[in-house]
Amino acid sequence: MKFLRLSQILIILLLSSNLIADEIKLDKKNTEFNIYTGMFDFSDDGKRSTLIGFQHQNENLYRNTFLGNLSPITGAMITADNATYFYTGVQAQYKIGNLNLTPSFTPGLYDQGNGKDLGHILEFKSEVQLSLDLPKESQFGFSYNHLSNASLGEKNPGANSYMFNFLKKF
Repeated sequence: MKFLRLSQILIILLLSSNLIADEIKLDKKNTEFNIYTGMFDFSDDGKRSTLIGFQHQNENLYRNTFLGNLSPITGAMITADNATYFYTGVQAQYKIGNLNLTPSFTPGLYDQGNGKDLGHILEFKSEVQLSLDLPKESQFGFSYNHLSNASLGEKNPGANSYMFNFLKKF
């Protein structure tokens, strides 16, 4: 039931995104929002749970390096079991025609809520996303990530997740 309410909020955010951008009156489209939903820890039959999340990227802060175009990202996700993860880190962007390959690494704070115990409050998320350019500065994508505490805790079970992403620039 809680996930249904969160899904309704996600839909309202998607529909109102253009209104918000018009009110802010940004001169350039330099901010990207990523709204995603999927399955948290799909490889664990006992602890899998649906999730939704939100991520922000400010393209004014990007840097071209020998690794590609790097930029900071910040976001949060919540599962239907009330597990939460708040993170900030870096992503690289590689454009291949209308396709975008976006790997990222983000340390963050995890609270298990009623979900899976990952062994530590500090967790690291490694993710890869493949997205397709759409009209009006939008993208639709699929991503996979792994959450792990790098053996900082007494246990380190990790969690594998997949998500469907909608990205929009403002």
